[in-house]
This record gives sequence, C-alpha cells and structure tokens, in this order.
Amino acid sequence: MAIEVDLYSDTLTKPTLEMRRFMCEADVGDEQKHEDPTVNLLQEMVADLLGKEAALFLPSGTMCNEIALRVHCRHGEEMLAHKTAHPIHFEAGGPAALAGVNVQALDGPRGQYEAATLEAAIRPDNRHMPRSRLAWVEQTSNLGGGSIWPLDRVRAVTGVARRRGLSTHMDGARLMNAVVASGIPAQQWAAPFDSAWIDFTKGLGAPVGAAIAGSRDFIAEAWRLKQQMGGAMRQAGIIAAGGVYALKHHVKRLDEDHANAKRLAEGLATLPGINLDPATVETNLVFFDLTGALDASAAVEQLLARGVRMGALGPRTIRAVTHLDVSAQGIERALDTAKAVFTG
Repeated sequence: MAIEVDLYSDTLTKPTLEMRRFMCEADVGDEQKHEDPTVNLLQEMVADLLGKEAALFLPSGTMCNEIALRVHCRHGEEMLAHKTAHPIHFEAGGPAALAGVNVQALDGPRGQYEAATLEAAIRPDNRHMPRSRLAWVEQTSNLGGGSIWPLDRVRAVTGVARRRGLSTHMDGARLMNAVVASGIPAQQWAAPFDSAWIDFTKGLGAPVGAAIAGSRDFIAEAWRLKQQMGGAMRQAGIIAAGGVYALKHHVKRLDEDHANAKRLAEGLATLPGINLDPATVETNLVFFDLTGALDASAAVEQLLARGVRMGALGPRTIRAVTHLDVSAQGIERALDTAKAVFTG
C-alpha cells in the first residue's frame, strides 16, 4: 500500500511549488569566489539570525558538525556531549575518522545534561588524559524526544565551559523548532556558543543544506575545511535559495507541526499497549514505548501496511515526526490507523 501519512522523519519534506519557483529563478555566481549573490544573502541572513559575525553555507548538517569539531579541537582532544548526541550515533564515526577527537558521553534525562555533570566530567590537566576542549549541546534533542534545552541550563552549561577554558558548539538541526515553541529568538539561544548552525532540510522544507555561524576567524577556518572536505560548490545559489525561501516563509508555520505532534501524542496515549505522556511532547517529535504484545518492528510494519509510516528506535520504542507535508487531517488518519493496529 502507498504511504499516505509519512511520519518517519522531517527530513522527508519536499520543497513546495513556490519554493521550487524561487529556486529556479535564483541569481547565481561562483560560490568559491564569493560571487554567488544568493549564497551570500543566505549566509548574511543566518549570521544575523544567530547574532554572529559570519556564516557559511554547507551541504549538510553533518558537515557543519564535523567542521566545527575540526576547528575547535586538535587531534587527541575531547568533546563532551550528551550520550544521545548526533555525532555519537549518526555521523559514521566522523569525530574519530575526520577530526581525531575523543568523545566523552554525558548522562542526563531527555538528551540533556546539567552544568554540574559537565563540570565533573572536564579532565584535569594531566598528560595521560585527553584534553577537554569542546562542550556540545543539541537543540532540540532528537533522541531526547524533541526536548528543548531551557535557556538557563544552556547558559549554565556554557558558563562552566567558558570558565574552564572549553569552546562551545550548538547543533541546531531543529533550533527553529525551539525558537517557535519557546518564543525565544534564535540569537538568544546562539549567544552563549562559539559556533552554531541551523538546518534547512527538516521542518523548514528545503531540499539541501545547512549553515554554520561564528566569528569571522572561525568561518575563515571553516571555509578552508569545507574546501578540503569536498563541500565547496560553484553556482550553489539554486540550492541556497531554498534556505532563503524557508527562512522567509516556513518558520512561523512550525507551530502547526507542534500542534499536530501534540494532537498525535494525545490520541496515541489513549490506546492500549502504548506508554506516552503527551506533556513530554514539546516540539514536532513524538516518542512512545510499547507495553503490549507488539514490538516496535512489528508495529511499524503493520502501520506501514495500512499506509502510515513511523520509525522503530529500539525493540519497543517508536518515533513519529510531524512536518510540512503532514496535515491535521493526516494526523487523524494516522490515529485511526494506530487504533486499528493497537486495538486489533
């Protein structure tokens, strides 16, 4: 059966007709010579959005993360991140393979750690140990269920890092979800960090790209690594235009995704064999555990057979993600299907 409601990931969003037209009409030039006006515009928009001196357009969020690691850390040094962080699980061993960086995984509920946890984990000055160099925050936390790091916790964590001589980085793949849900401007979220980035391909609905921001010196070094890692492009304005359009037209509408996620969570929570507290759903990610006879793999197969796709994350955990291409009607269709699966 064809997929009618796809809740597998917000990376599945497709550019709208209006975005496609905007991309087709984009003014372009040679990005590597800094002559592509649309790329330049997008970088200026992101630098302004995040309150940084400069920004750099990159093909993916993973490249943003890996470049940040290489700018901030030397080989053999250490980044400290929550144990669910994206580079630990979803970047093909990039911190080790590309940056030569050790990773210390920190604990804490819902993808977040406390300032005291970071403080205790920072290494002493001992030549037998890796040097702690970078504190890492993922906003929102994917494997933390789309949780939003509170601003006071962000400030406390980055304050510890700064006092102890560490650099700071924010993986902002879903930062704009946090911005819309909290009402706190992106610039305030990014202010405590030395580097931060946003993704255009998730809830914002663009087909390609992300952009990282920081000081001019940071971006100059990031440009060198972009070139080295094969990320430098030519007439990239065609794809950068998707990001420009997204920032102009697709940010405020993230509220719709959050409302749809909340409705989905409330409906799923009423079904037998599902453990889910709707109060934990803060943005567009809905995680739930199965307590009945069905395991996650069997459940997602049965949902898919009825035209609804979700993702199994472990033997008894399922993730559903709302986004631009899922309407309120689609959520009701998904709930009807889930009811059929979980009530037999």
